[in-house]
Amino acid sequence: MKTKVTRVLAVSSGGGHWVQMMRLRPAFAGFDVTFASVDADRAADVAPAVFYAIPDANRMQKWKLLVLLVKLGWIMLKTRPHVVITTGAAPGYFAIRMGRVLRARTLFLDSVANAEKLSLSAHLSQRHADLMLTQWPEVAERTGSKFMGSVI
Repeated sequence: MKTKVTRVLAVSSGGGHWVQMMRLRPAFAGFDVTFASVDADRAADVAPAVFYAIPDANRMQKWKLLVLLVKLGWIMLKTRPHVVITTGAAPGYFAIRMGRVLRARTLFLDSVANAEKLSLSAHLSQRHADLMLTQWPEVAERTGSKFMGSVI
């Protein structure tokens, strides 16, 4: 009898968002994880896992956001994740929104750098994510997100 393995899509921007995602890797043990981020060189960080490079974009780059949306949509249709997890920025917001459309469970872990309030992408994702985590108890109290510890 074949055991069904949970497919996870882990999406992040670069820099600190990617570092945070890498710190979460032990939690992915036993799952079929696909990674997507903005720097193609990061594929080596997660080998032999599948990695997709996605365009880097922000709210000031409308055309790049559209390209990001299309590329991430293709990745999601190809991988059909059961769970989408993100550490943020524009790719994370789109991943949460599309994950919900595909009926995946969604988790947004906001950056440790946001000690005063949720990031813009976290704020926009909050009503769409199944679980919104912040790494600061004070932010959780003010925003209705959850605090379950820090990934520092």
